[in-house]
Amino acid sequence: MKIPRYVSDDFLRYCLKEDVGTGDITTELIYDGKGLYEGIIKAKESLVVCGAELVPAVYRLIEPDLEFDIAVTDGDSLKEGEIIATVKGCPRAILTGERTVLNFIQRLSGIASLARQFVNGLKEGSRTKITDTRKTTPGWRTLEKYAVKTGGAANHRFGLSDGIMIKDNHIKAAGSITKAVEKVRSGAHHLLKIEVEVTNIDEVKEALRSKADVIMLDNMSRDEIVQAVKLIDKKAIVEISGGVTLDKIPELSLLGADFISVGAITHSAVSKDINLTLKKVCDE
Repeated sequence: MKIPRYVSDDFLRYCLKEDVGTGDITTELIYDGKGLYEGIIKAKESLVVCGAELVPAVYRLIEPDLEFDIAVTDGDSLKEGEIIATVKGCPRAILTGERTVLNFIQRLSGIASLARQFVNGLKEGSRTKITDTRKTTPGWRTLEKYAVKTGGAANHRFGLSDGIMIKDNHIKAAGSITKAVEKVRSGAHHLLKIEVEVTNIDEVKEALRSKADVIMLDNMSRDEIVQAVKLIDKKAIVEISGGVTLDKIPELSLLGADFISVGAITHSAVSKDINLTLKKVCDE
């Protein structure tokens, strides 16, 4: 996998500027720029790697003459001590970009690793898919959703313009599920599916009468989910959401839903432990 092409150089420059500011004072005072150095980026724990291609993407904005060896492909499972990438060249450039590069791959590998855990939690034979949500870090959504896919899960809508999702506050504003669906159906083009969030069986029935395309079962009990899936009977796509944790996935995956959406994949993923070690290759 490659990082999405729409992760722009401007975004990467902004992230570098946040850390470097007007310059890396410590590195500039210590290193005179002489000698050829190598920075070795390694996993310090088991993980699903994501963001490897960002190593050259970031570093080349600092020093175009650096050389790279990317040892992995995004989505690979790594063990502690395995090399992710090597960067060779000016030590000042390597150290100046170190934290920005590590922040990217640590965060994205954390998300990819957690996504893989959720996917692996699905019971064998289940047709249910794990998806993310829009609960992402502002400015990082493109990359975080890429990390979710790298880990083997699927993406929910990218943003508000991707699809129609009628949630509790929309229903309150419209007056009912029926009125909300009628309003969006009268104004939306025919290619957009309509998803409705429901919290009880009566709302499931109303969403069905309104001919919603997707019905999200939000924070419903196991018994309610079973009843809802039976009522829906493939007349709409079924999504389970709300309060979904890793330990619940095996059971939820056998209840007949099409999707389980999990905000925790992005908002609660812990960055993985990855470091960069500098070593001198030769005096040059």
